[in-house]
Amino acid sequence: MRIGDIARQAGVSTRALRYYEEQGLLTSARSPSGQRIYPESAVERVRLIQQLFTAGLPSRIILQLMPYIDTGHGSPEVFELMAAERNRITAAMADLAAARDALDRMIDIANQPTPEHCPALREPPWAPYHPAQATAADPTEAVLVRSGEAGTA
Repeated sequence: MRIGDIARQAGVSTRALRYYEEQGLLTSARSPSGQRIYPESAVERVRLIQQLFTAGLPSRIILQLMPYIDTGHGSPEVFELMAAERNRITAAMADLAAARDALDRMIDIANQPTPEHCPALREPPWAPYHPAQATAADPTEAVLVRSGEAGTA
């Protein structure tokens, strides 16, 4: 089968098939004119590769799994590898949930600002920082000036 036929039947792009070959996940023979020729079984293999990608596995892990898939025999190491990938995905999900929660807090603050979170709502509001008003002893120390007042805070 030619690359376009495999792509159509498996529901992927020809570019994806070339990538799978680059990664060692798929092999093809070459015609005398250099065109890729795949066995009929390539459609099923590509669909399996797609399922593994959908499961969150990177191509380097899929490559490690393929010999076990091809032979139909697992090992404790392959199950440990899959468990480690599941743990990696779980940790990434926790990180994303924490990021989402932090963004939710920021959205709430933006929708309902309070003086604690928004200096412009403070009474009296803080004046903008002016570098020229920093003390000579420590130029990195910020000088806070209330509107209408002079000096340091």
